[in-house]
Amino acid sequence: VQLQASGGGLVQAGGSLRLSCAASGRTFSLYAMGWFRQAPGKEREFVAAISRGGGSTYYVDSVKGRFTISRDNAKNTVYLQMNSLKPEDTAVYYCAAQIRGGSLYNTDLSGYVYWGQGTLVTVSS
Repeated sequence: VQLQASGGGLVQAGGSLRLSCAASGRTFSLYAMGWFRQAPGKEREFVAAISRGGGSTYYVDSVKGRFTISRDNAKNTVYLQMNSLKPEDTAVYYCAAQIRGGSLYNTDLSGYVYWGQGTLVTVSS
């Protein structure tokens, strides 16, 4: 599975962005998907995950109520809608495909097998 993230950019605090992650191949629906982010000088951290069919989602506490992860298996795409953005959301955002059979609630990077190249989100104050 190859992943291509897009949709990043510069936005003012309080604004919104929607990230997309397009997957190649016909096996996209077999993988739970996740979004991670890495701020300058910090480790990559989990943001959100969604089950294979899209019926279950999981978020890190800091984005609950502001971010929404979704997917369209017909389009081989996973999305991250980000609202009420804060300067601390500034980071490179990565999409990733979870190891098959893994837990949706596993926030560790080692639980993901395929990674996109990242898209930069900058939130100005």
